[in-house]
Amino acid sequence: MPSASCDTLLDDIEDIVSQEDSKPQDRHSSRRQVVPKVRRRNTQMFSEENGPPSDSTIPGIQKIWIRTWGCSHNNSDGEYMAGQLAAYGYKITENASDADLWLLNSCTVKNPAEDHFRNSIKKAQEENKKVVLAGCVPQAQPRQDYLKGLSIIGVQQIDRVVEVVEETIKGHSVRLLGQKKDNGKRLGGARLDLPKIRKNPLIEIISINTGCLNACTYCKTKHARGNLASYPIDELVDRAKQSFQEGVCEIWLTSEDTGAYGRDIGTDLPSLLWRLVEVIPEGAMLRLGMTNPPYILEHLEEMAKTLNHPRVYSFLHIPVQSASDSVLMAMKREYCVADFRRVVDFLKEKVPGITIATDIICGFPGETDEDFQETVKLVEEYKFPSLFINQFYPRPGTPAAKLEQVPAQVKKQRTKDLSRVFHSYSPYDHKIGERQQVLVTEESFDSKFYVAHNRFYEQVLVPKNPPFMGKMVEVDIYESGKHFMKGQPVSDAKVFTPSISKPLAKGEVSGLAQEFRSRLGAASSMPPTSAASPRAALQGLHQDPALRVAVGLALLALLLAFFAKVYT
Repeated sequence: MPSASCDTLLDDIEDIVSQEDSKPQDRHSSRRQVVPKVRRRNTQMFSEENGPPSDSTIPGIQKIWIRTWGCSHNNSDGEYMAGQLAAYGYKITENASDADLWLLNSCTVKNPAEDHFRNSIKKAQEENKKVVLAGCVPQAQPRQDYLKGLSIIGVQQIDRVVEVVEETIKGHSVRLLGQKKDNGKRLGGARLDLPKIRKNPLIEIISINTGCLNACTYCKTKHARGNLASYPIDELVDRAKQSFQEGVCEIWLTSEDTGAYGRDIGTDLPSLLWRLVEVIPEGAMLRLGMTNPPYILEHLEEMAKTLNHPRVYSFLHIPVQSASDSVLMAMKREYCVADFRRVVDFLKEKVPGITIATDIICGFPGETDEDFQETVKLVEEYKFPSLFINQFYPRPGTPAAKLEQVPAQVKKQRTKDLSRVFHSYSPYDHKIGERQQVLVTEESFDSKFYVAHNRFYEQVLVPKNPPFMGKMVEVDIYESGKHFMKGQPVSDAKVFTPSISKPLAKGEVSGLAQEFRSRLGAASSMPPTSAASPRAALQGLHQDPALRVAVGLALLALLLAFFAKVYT
């Protein structure tokens, strides 16, 4: 039996050859001494009811627990990996202790996120779990000591997660960290039409590009995601169409910088948005992700038009990070505070009521008290309803980590002071008494309400009435808090259904033909040992002509796509 983790890490699965394996010439010479012998058939076969032995390493029958940290881009990657593994036959479980393998999808933005990731690895090893690592931490620094001997799936290799999991279960250590390229040109990543299990069946997260054009001195994500690489508009539109056909009513566009989209492929963000709004069903909504100021300045007019569209949330996340130009220069943010003000002021004028969310880093190296006070004044002036305040953490390998650091106590105090300013104002009090249309998409953390959003992507809590889920509802606002409003449904209002299809069930695999999805669902409801065994799968194909046709068509489509890719 191979050990749980090999000492020598492999660059690819094709490299799995043991040093003890015989050489071709050895095998050729030994054939002369082989005497044919009748082999007795082993009559002690395991039945479908009993399943394979408990120490079996047959891939495709294990339970997998997936944990994701970080941004919506990372969450989308996690959903894709879960979908592929489930489509192959693995059981995705929410019970970590019950799982055979842990797939840990990491975030490298801040130290605490990596600390959680590292602690999870340690816990998995203590519990004798197989481990596969993903996300930005191992992609950016795969040679860290605590990653030694563990399998890694790179951020652009998530379409090969099944292979990595298979080999890890067999006891091998595999690392796939390469980039997706076409004729030498870097691609946005894995295909968008891969199977996926959406964490929320009503929300589709679409990564429109990976990487960015910046070189911020504090950013570790750049080491993992690299330079900008955008998906073609047609592929993104097709993904949106597929999502709506599966009952999705809200789409999030995400990336490390959505404003830079298309600069590497000769297009731009407004062009993508105008194509997407053409396919959004009435009542469904699109939310645009984070954009940095430099790359939206030249598109302000078109962006204002799209953000006024009835099927696009009037919401934009524009990180300022600091209101001091000297600090921004040290960060290499490639804009000044005046640029940020110009973007925000223009959008607030042209898109009445727009929600502007922003980020601020407290205690960046070299930040003086005067620099910090400029940031405080900016927050007091604009009263951002959504503000992400982050204490600076030096990330290993970044230029900012080599600079003289602000004392830890000063960083903590500035973070507390800015948080106090943020909590000093109430952004939603003036909206009490308004009547709003809200789209209901999830349940609150305390399970007491449903969570909806109005057209400005402001959070509105509504009563837990099951017919509201996934619907557009008219409510009267009667209460407000720091981060939410509460709405009472209007008694005579109609509940509008934006979805063109019934949403998938929670945990159901997206991207599969309906016939195959229903068969997979039926199989997953069977006992694991019988449903997932290769013998049971083959027997199902043998006995069910319709399933054979569905699988055959799926394989044919894959082959045609493969040859089209090879010869274009």
